[in-house]
Amino acid sequence: MTQPKVLISDKMDPKAAAIFRERGLQVDEITGKTPEELKAIIGDYDGLAIRSSTKVTQDILDAATNLKVVGRAGIGVDNVDIPAATARGVVVMNTPFGNSITTAEHAIALMFALARQLPEADASTQAGKWEKNRFMGVEVTGKTLGLIGAGNIGSIVASRALGLRMKVVAYDPFLTAERAVELGIEKVELDDMLRRADFITLHTPLTDQTRNILSRENLAKTKKGVRIVNCARGGLIDEAALKEGLDSGHIAGAALDVFETEPAKDSPLFGTPNFISTPHLGASTNEAQVNVAIQVAEQMSDFLLLGGVTNAINMPSLSAEEAPRLRPYMALAEKLGSLVGQLAHGNIAGLSIETEGAAADLNMKPITGAVLAGFMRVHSDTVNMVNAPFLAKERGLDVREVRHDREGDYHTLLRVTAETKAGPRTVAGTLFGNAQPRLVELFGIKVEADLVGDMLYVVNEDAPGFIGRLGTTLGEAGINIGTFHLGRVEAGGEAVLLLSVDEPVNPQVIAKVEALPGVKLVRALKF
Repeated sequence: MTQPKVLISDKMDPKAAAIFRERGLQVDEITGKTPEELKAIIGDYDGLAIRSSTKVTQDILDAATNLKVVGRAGIGVDNVDIPAATARGVVVMNTPFGNSITTAEHAIALMFALARQLPEADASTQAGKWEKNRFMGVEVTGKTLGLIGAGNIGSIVASRALGLRMKVVAYDPFLTAERAVELGIEKVELDDMLRRADFITLHTPLTDQTRNILSRENLAKTKKGVRIVNCARGGLIDEAALKEGLDSGHIAGAALDVFETEPAKDSPLFGTPNFISTPHLGASTNEAQVNVAIQVAEQMSDFLLLGGVTNAINMPSLSAEEAPRLRPYMALAEKLGSLVGQLAHGNIAGLSIETEGAAADLNMKPITGAVLAGFMRVHSDTVNMVNAPFLAKERGLDVREVRHDREGDYHTLLRVTAETKAGPRTVAGTLFGNAQPRLVELFGIKVEADLVGDMLYVVNEDAPGFIGRLGTTLGEAGINIGTFHLGRVEAGGEAVLLLSVDEPVNPQVIAKVEALPGVKLVRALKF
């Protein structure tokens, strides 16, 4: 059997190549190639190990006739054409946790720099001014640190802050009360955290739910004199509003390692007093570079030699025998998880995943992974079917798997229940023709709907004329209805509508639908 062959095309710690060789793979380290030069040689390789310099485009993939796996030593995979890789059957892996300690330490370092005005004091001193009375800092001991996101990096920051004798409060919809106790922190709502925190650090991905989470409105809710640190993602903070807060003195200081537009060369924040910036250095330590190099080499070796899949972006952990049968169930599972994630807002303590009928005979792990991936992808842009169970466990999310031997109204059924403060919220689905995912139950109401594309979810009082008013409102906004699904418990009671629409429904239209008589809830969904 020919040994698999790996190309390392970006500069990487030498330990990566050493691991490939120790595991019995052939490896070449050829860096700095142009796209045309890379195309000329990529056809010889089974694996491609990269960092951020190599762009794995459609053209590169078309030339990579033997390529089976791309491994990114780091978190981001923006430089890889994921759909094109998937279409060619190329697995794309990353190393999402190799930089955690490094990024957490950078956040702590920036917090200290803000507290003691270190950059300005350094510049002043080196200019020969010796302005000792100008730089009056604050202690971090005894102060309240507010975390936005208490996952892998956030929990490390919390641990370091507790060691500094700070009080830590955290806003994270996925953080359970039990996990908060384990971390030694207090779980709070966003407004409470904004009101109480002396320092705020952000540790959340950029999603539709987290974009501008520190908006102008939310920055106004913060305590006067707050100091803010962002080493997570650009776009989490309204940068114009942040500058206004710094100029007015309401915000005592801010430190950004990430910006909405990068590279940030002309930000209006530059030159603002009490503002510190670094050029996306969160992962830039020797230790982190070694860690991600080792991890990507180990993951790629496991895949090429044993078929093991770890931290894959575009592939669940499945055996070749299971894949054909499980694939439609996983598609159904991911859609149900996404539906719960988009609709069951607020504190979710746990998820129950139940299989019934033919589905009860299947391997539940890939199905659970698909549910969690769909559920958590609403709030995280790096989650996949492989790392979703880890992320859920990390946040203390209680996940239960239940098999039922009975066969009910459907030959095969998958049910997902979210435990919320308002009680359990359940959705269920089946497969039509053992292939097509179909929603059959939504929060206790029988419906039949495909979950595809852009959709609109409406809860309303069942009354004559409502459907006409809704259709008119959408029509006046130029929104075309594709399919229409209606369910209700009883005549005159509560009804739910699921509409597929040809384009996303904007907030202005949502507001008009919410204003219709009898409407209780409106949500725009995307699948």
